[in-house]
Amino acid sequence: QVQLVESGGGLVQPGGSLRLSCEASGSTFSILHTAWHRQAPGRQRELVAVITSSNFTTYADSVKGRFTISRDNAKNTVYLQMNSLKPEDTAVYYCSADLRYRLVVAGLGTYWGQGTQVSVSS
Repeated sequence: QVQLVESGGGLVQPGGSLRLSCEASGSTFSILHTAWHRQAPGRQRELVAVITSSNFTTYADSVKGRFTISRDNAKNTVYLQMNSLKPEDTAVYYCSADLRYRLVVAGLGTYWGQGTQVSVSS
């Protein structure tokens, strides 16, 4: 069993930066594919970024060039560095993980965190 705990959310002004962290319990983290998703009020949850167990990364078009996903297997942690934040980035951000890449991309991963709120406003 893997538990995921997100942290690092908060209120930031447009153009600012935040770094989200997702720490996993258990010894299997390094073989899991992980992703960040987000859900804004009244909108469907969307995939933000994925990082595979071999460090291959993909991003949603809306965050390319602004967000960076990375992982530190020694710390069982995946990060989301968010720069040049916009009001439309406001959402609850969730991390997920699974052995199966397609499930992670589809938002159907087995393991999920509780979410962390990111608010971008002046």
